[in-house]
Amino acid sequence: MTRVSHALDRIDATFDDPNLVADAGLLLVATLSQRLGLEQLVNATVRLVGRVGGARPGRKVLTLVHAMCASASHIDHTDRLRAGSTGAVLGHRVMAPSTIGTFLRAFTFGHCRQMEAVIGHALQRAWALGAGPGASPLVIDIDSTICDVHGHTKAGAAFGYTHTLGYHPLLATRADTGEVLHARMRKGSANTQRGTVRFLDELIARVRRAGATGTLTVRVDSGFWSNDTIVALGRLNVRYTMAVRCGTKGIAAAIASIADTAWQEIDYTPDGQAQVADCAYTTGTGKHAVTRRLVVRRTRLTGAAQQQLWPDWRHHAFLTDLDGTTVDVDKFHRHHAVVELAIRDLKEGAGLEHVPSGNFHANSVWLQCAVLAHNLIRWTATLGNIRVDDQLVVARTIRTRHLTIPGRLVNRAGRQILRLPTDWPWAKQFTTALDTLRTLRPAPA
Repeated sequence: MTRVSHALDRIDATFDDPNLVADAGLLLVATLSQRLGLEQLVNATVRLVGRVGGARPGRKVLTLVHAMCASASHIDHTDRLRAGSTGAVLGHRVMAPSTIGTFLRAFTFGHCRQMEAVIGHALQRAWALGAGPGASPLVIDIDSTICDVHGHTKAGAAFGYTHTLGYHPLLATRADTGEVLHARMRKGSANTQRGTVRFLDELIARVRRAGATGTLTVRVDSGFWSNDTIVALGRLNVRYTMAVRCGTKGIAAAIASIADTAWQEIDYTPDGQAQVADCAYTTGTGKHAVTRRLVVRRTRLTGAAQQQLWPDWRHHAFLTDLDGTTVDVDKFHRHHAVVELAIRDLKEGAGLEHVPSGNFHANSVWLQCAVLAHNLIRWTATLGNIRVDDQLVVARTIRTRHLTIPGRLVNRAGRQILRLPTDWPWAKQFTTALDTLRTLRPAPA
């Protein structure tokens, strides 16, 4: 055995320090939670009167949310907040996992809507503090995702188009920051379009109330292609880009009508070629006929071997009411892919990585708590100016660098001090963010 092994063998491990803080960086999100008045907001909005486990919902929601901020993916993981002096940096009483489980099961359909209202009010308060778009244009990406589960006791879990057992929530994200603006839990077999029009009505009303006064643009994929959705977007005065399925008869005919001289080259992969063009696409007949702009991108491989295998063009098209050149509008629509990054951020390592309960409404609330945790991290990064190369960073990076830091809470001359590791690489960014968050004006009660 080496000397290093001998040295490690001589290290004893004891869990006996009551002043240690497991995730000391939660001080950042807890500070923002206080500035937003989240505990009081939940207490005033979620009314579980007469329900077992329904008392004081604010501290229970924040226990779960702060645990998710520190990468908790199971109810039992909330116990980490009860270790040492971790609860002292959160600003609320930390509840036991069994209490959280009882609390989640107390929710009904109406109470889930109350929890959704909490997300809307929190969004309004965060944007009022400076995290919102204000009068600038706001781009919203809408998509759905599959939260896979195991076992046959999960209420609402079912097999959908991916042939995976799980839930099929609907999500709307903000393109520039990755915030989740609205979320709705659905059963696993729900069609992609199910509830889209109502979801849009609630979403647009929410962001308008929160202070988004500029132009709104929604981007969706072909799963949401529907005349009803387009009509709803027009009624709400929202611009859109909406992908369509090129295999349908009408779309295929419109693409075939594009002249060869209309195609414009755009940048693509080294072994590929891409061109874009647009045309008019008309649906309906007579007085019901509607003509919209159809933008088409076609791609093919150019390498000798690959082109022999796949010589034909592949088409990707979307409807839009946006102005601008075909190249610019196509580039804008392709940026819809950032929604996948936001969804991955929401699911990876915390929150929606696991959907714990057999109760559908409990899982609906779990989704809302995951959204609130995700947004708290995003708002902490935005308002605390936590950036890398002048770009906002993903939640996993923020957890690693700023939230899951070990610390020790000590009392020095009557003042509590959180002692963090020497030579921490991101210490200056942490202290700058904390000082900035503490200058924020608290939300009105």
